[in-house]
Amino acid sequence: MNKVMPLSKDLKHRLLLVFGFVFIDLLGYSLILPLLPYYADAFGASLTLVGMLGTSNALAQLVAAPVIGRLSDRYGRRPLLIFSILGTVISFLLLGFSQSLAMLFLSRILDGLLGGNISLARAYITDVTDEKTRARGLGIIGAAFGLGFIIGPAMGGFLGRFGYSVPAFLAAGLSLLNLLAVITWLPESLSSERRAEMRYSPKTAFTLRALWTALNRPCTGPLLSVQLFYNLAFTLFQSNFALYAKEHLGLDVQATSFVLTYVGLLSVLVQGVAIGWLTTRFSERQLIVVTIVALAGSLVAWAFVPTVWLLLIVLAPISLSAGVLNVVLTSHLTKSITQAEVGGTLGLSASFQTMAQIVSPGVGGVLFDTFGSWSPGLLAGLIMVGTFLMARRRILNVPESEMACNLPV
Repeated sequence: MNKVMPLSKDLKHRLLLVFGFVFIDLLGYSLILPLLPYYADAFGASLTLVGMLGTSNALAQLVAAPVIGRLSDRYGRRPLLIFSILGTVISFLLLGFSQSLAMLFLSRILDGLLGGNISLARAYITDVTDEKTRARGLGIIGAAFGLGFIIGPAMGGFLGRFGYSVPAFLAAGLSLLNLLAVITWLPESLSSERRAEMRYSPKTAFTLRALWTALNRPCTGPLLSVQLFYNLAFTLFQSNFALYAKEHLGLDVQATSFVLTYVGLLSVLVQGVAIGWLTTRFSERQLIVVTIVALAGSLVAWAFVPTVWLLLIVLAPISLSAGVLNVVLTSHLTKSITQAEVGGTLGLSASFQTMAQIVSPGVGGVLFDTFGSWSPGLLAGLIMVGTFLMARRRILNVPESEMACNLPV
């Protein structure tokens, strides 16, 4: 039986620093997330403008994430992390000092344009891990992400009682601490020689043609496609869960928040603990296909579950399979490309996730209104069935040699 190999002291130190960075970053972001609609309403925003506030941030991320990732391939992860976190600090300060709807929009657009923090953290972990430790390292980011989203909204809701600007200023303070920690303690993950080599490599050039090429390469195209459809399906679940819980099962706000905390804790456990054990026993390609099947079945079951207790049972495979799939897809993607392409490719992956966050909530709302509470879950499950058919044909049945483009720069 394979054993989970211990991590070196230096790698543990770096992973701990990145864990802290991602946790504080997501804690700051999720602090202000539940308050944005109320903040906008205080300036007289219509429901349409409240929705556009989140969309403006997502659209800015959609455009900027591949650019920031590609720049980090050329100039290093640390300088771009510092630049990105500084942008986050400024955006939260703008949010706290907002005296108009225009300032509110400016703060969210600026955060979207400069906030490529998570994709940069994934690129950093890709640099400092090898193929055996990659999934465990990336799982730590998922665990930090989940913890931030469990704690942040509750803190934000409590602090919002003292004024909507209070959580924004706290988020700015946390981001400033992050900035100081990165400057003080986080070393660059790429050597100066490697950065100089990559700076003049054609693989680090940023053009629209390069992005299109990435989508059509056998090593990246299928994995990015699976990520896109997985994100579309899972965001259908996430964005419509609260409304589903209210209308289908009659849960109040407190009960819904407890259920979502349960989902978050399961996700943290699988990404922070179980992923290392799983990747020593199964190949990443096997895990991708198996978790797609599990997610498809459990999303369909979620659509029709009749009681809260059955809901809690169904949510377990949703949380576990989604957590594993998210990590192994990213890990397999980074192993299929050269180091010179990591930042740009992960930035493109982040853009796909943002695209799903723009599209899925609206689609789910229309389905909910037109057909009923079961329809978003059924569509999400059907999307994952189609994703399974594509993954089996374009990933599982393709030789490893044809799925690798990671030749020397």
